[in-house]
Amino acid sequence: MTKAQLVDQVARTAEAGVSRKDAEALLETMFAVMGRAIRDDGCFSYPGFGVFKIQERSARTGRNPQTGAAIGIKASRTIAFRPAPALKNNLYPSLTDVFEACYLSMGCK
Repeated sequence: MTKAQLVDQVARTAEAGVSRKDAEALLETMFAVMGRAIRDDGCFSYPGFGVFKIQERSARTGRNPQTGAAIGIKASRTIAFRPAPALKNNLYPSLTDVFEACYLSMGCK
């Protein structure tokens, strides 16, 4: 989903009839607040969705893929996302659901 699609979706599904411009301003503010929370506190958690957290990567030795020569990779920081169980359950159906869908798709009832 692109930013424009997200803005359109928020504008369409908002209960109070939000304009596209207002939806875009709301999303910009929301992501700015999330970014500041991650930067200042080291994490941002939204129940039912997941946790964004700063993760430290230690320095390590890598390889140049063209020459095979060893190169040093500096330590760095990145943002990791850990989905909440509710989100994971929506993304990955249980095996029972998968088997049932497979069974029904073969014409068995």
